[in-house]
Amino acid sequence: MKIRTIATALCTTLALAMPIAAQQAAQPNAAPAQPSQAEMEAMMKAMSPGENHKHLNRSVGDWTTVMKVFPGPGQPPMESTGTMHSEWILDGRYVQSVYKGSMMGMPFEGRGVDGYDNMSKQYVSTWIDNMGTGIMYSTGTCDAGCKTLTTSGDMIDPMSGQKMTIRFVVTYPDDKTFVLNMYGKDASGTETPMMEMTAKKK
Repeated sequence: MKIRTIATALCTTLALAMPIAAQQAAQPNAAPAQPSQAEMEAMMKAMSPGENHKHLNRSVGDWTTVMKVFPGPGQPPMESTGTMHSEWILDGRYVQSVYKGSMMGMPFEGRGVDGYDNMSKQYVSTWIDNMGTGIMYSTGTCDAGCKTLTTSGDMIDPMSGQKMTIRFVVTYPDDKTFVLNMYGKDASGTETPMMEMTAKKK
């Protein structure tokens, strides 16, 4: 069944490509087709930062952080401190953040990139750190005024090896504070708090 599906897809691709190839063969010196004015305008709109990107400016700057990690029900949270530097990159399209601190008594460093995808109409975020080898990708939306930003994505739980849905909620109580809460949902659909980080601007 899988082989048949692949064969069908290949035939469809070839069928679509043949008229283009025939046209190019018939006119080998013809200039490639140029995008229309409307297509150019749509492309420029898609690639340009807009009002939704401006909300990300709240996280730009240097921060001191207090992080609480919740190991499990009935267990006290593990608390640590850290710093974070966030700045605009690629002409106001993304905010890049570098976090340094400790976790479970070990040095911890992570890097995140946040943006707004004009095409999907969603906020997007990636995260990597020195306690994993994967790239966490999450998408989501803001409420009115973007006082609360909620994104979610999937990751593999290193303890169980099972896929887990992660939800991030960032709130901005004021211009010099933000709070990041992280929740995990297992295969049964049960969601539990995993981490809380409070950041204060220096």
